[in-house]
Amino acid sequence: MTITPVILCGGSGTRMWPLSRSAYPKQFLALHGESTLIQQTAGRLAGVSDVASPIVVTNDEQRFLVAEQLRQIGVEGARVLLEPVGRNTGPAIAAAALVALHDDPDSILLVLPADHVIENVERFRQIVEQAHRFAANGKLVTFGIAPTEPHTGYGYIHRGDRLPGPYPAYSVDAFVEKPDTTRAAEFLESGDYYWNSGMFLFRADAYLRELEQFAPDVLCHVREAVSLAKQDYDFLRLQRDAFSASRADSIDYMVMEHTSHAVVLAAVELGWSDVGTWSTLAAISPRDGNGNTLIGDVVAHDTRDSFIRSEHRMVAVLGIDNLVVVETADAVLIASKECASDVKTIVEQLNATGRVESEMHRKVLRPWGSYEGVDSGERFQVKRIVVNPGASLSLQMHYHRAEHWVVVKGTARVLNGDKTVLLSENQSTYIPVGTMHRLENPGKVPLEMIEVQSGAYLGEDDIVRFEDNYGRTESK
Repeated sequence: MTITPVILCGGSGTRMWPLSRSAYPKQFLALHGESTLIQQTAGRLAGVSDVASPIVVTNDEQRFLVAEQLRQIGVEGARVLLEPVGRNTGPAIAAAALVALHDDPDSILLVLPADHVIENVERFRQIVEQAHRFAANGKLVTFGIAPTEPHTGYGYIHRGDRLPGPYPAYSVDAFVEKPDTTRAAEFLESGDYYWNSGMFLFRADAYLRELEQFAPDVLCHVREAVSLAKQDYDFLRLQRDAFSASRADSIDYMVMEHTSHAVVLAAVELGWSDVGTWSTLAAISPRDGNGNTLIGDVVAHDTRDSFIRSEHRMVAVLGIDNLVVVETADAVLIASKECASDVKTIVEQLNATGRVESEMHRKVLRPWGSYEGVDSGERFQVKRIVVNPGASLSLQMHYHRAEHWVVVKGTARVLNGDKTVLLSENQSTYIPVGTMHRLENPGKVPLEMIEVQSGAYLGEDDIVRFEDNYGRTESK
């Protein structure tokens, strides 16, 4: 039976701010190694026997990030499902199961969060192979991580009787909510509990049967959302009204806590981490003789047991212990490791005050390339724009701003009102307020240019879009 990977790629990763932001969350970042977390997730599927192209469940805002990062590692044929609203893992997996069954009535789903680190990839593949025989017989298999500490941030699985076979697999006695420190210590000492990894293997039809028994309303709404889904270029958009009508809940609450067919495999020696906080990342990162992890342009003196990451400029630290320091182009985080899990409170504060630093970086990726803020002030804003070869921005106009474009590198084809001109290096053009315009890169090298905006309002939502190669209707 063919295994269809289902990569769950939602979430904002607020606890990894300032590197992870709502418009560019942690699954798209190279936090541990040279590849991003979603690329590592897709890459570890190589070598799993009889595996199909993955189904990726994400949202509209992140669809081009998913497509581009999979393209970079040569993943072909992936189906990208777009959730109109987030409804947690239960409905998301149901949508993926319905799509998989359309292609293969015997499909087995390997459900994987996009933001985990697994050091021992070969061990992961072996465990998937061991789980396959249970899944093929209608069991819903979850992968349990042997706890190494009394962690209070994970849910736990209490194992039941051992099942026949060479690999440690057990019936599931109970799923347990995140415990307090005392109970977590008891779980660790007993040896009968596992961390709930959020990874699963089961037949698509078996999951849907259980969902129909325990959450029939959810299955009804998701089935309608899939049946009315629309293909949009390389993406499948689930129907908004039907999917929104589903209640939001996890696969654990909807199915796994109720089914009598759950099996937990002891996923030992995986080198697993959910990379949930800067402290958990620090724990799995290489350290020097002083216990420090130093990434980027960092100078450290009389510093111990600290995680320091520089993305943009030189960072110097002196006489500190047990801190997390993360620097980006527009924000710096300094926190004790003990408080690193509370970074989301900073994000909440930024959101409450309307600060954009919680949402996006100074450099913003678009399907056609990227732009980066260089300077801004009253009634003006300066950006550096990069347009990929053969790509173009939408046909658009602005009510409140004019734009000056200066080509720094490459060739630009510019529609400016009723005229089309070609601009090369050091040439420029002016786009008046209210003028329809479009920017294209007809060349074979990236187009780099400086844009100077001037006007009463310079927000990204001041775009009237008439035509777009990427199916966008808003300022994205």
